[in-house]
Amino acid sequence: MTIVLHAQPYDISASGFYFRNAEEFQKKVATCRNDFGAPVEEFEIQFIDGDDIDCALAKALSLNQANYAAFFEAVDDWDEDHKHRVIIAVGECGYSFDPKSCNLDDFDVDVYEVDTLKDLAEQFVDEGLYGEIPANIAFYVDYDAMARDLSVDFAMIEIAGRRFAYACR
Repeated sequence: MTIVLHAQPYDISASGFYFRNAEEFQKKVATCRNDFGAPVEEFEIQFIDGDDIDCALAKALSLNQANYAAFFEAVDDWDEDHKHRVIIAVGECGYSFDPKSCNLDDFDVDVYEVDTLKDLAEQFVDEGLYGEIPANIAFYVDYDAMARDLSVDFAMIEIAGRRFAYACR
């Protein structure tokens, strides 16, 4: 899907414009004038249309005039998992976004796609994170209590209709 952004001038005597890429923004900025003929230089960048995950990415990155070009690159280059991790790391955990060197290894964030923390507890048991649980007592494991314990480190978030448990380190 094509991303559509809107550049809303901070100058109230100027009109904004829609754009779909960085080049189009630059061309329209060059011709943007206020009612007195002066060039307009500062804009609020607004997300108008695109995929839900790209909208969430724009929000997490605090889309603005300084990072809109990096946003367009990220939308084109990153897969969904990369976008999810950046949305969580920057939007929820407080990491800063450097478009020139955005490496997933820079974000110490654990992310699991699960509906609830109880599901995460069950996944951890299945993976053996709590050690070997004998079959004769497996039915007595209290996953609700484990989910309450996990809530100390993990939180839940929904991004574009998908739910994730995450822990910021």
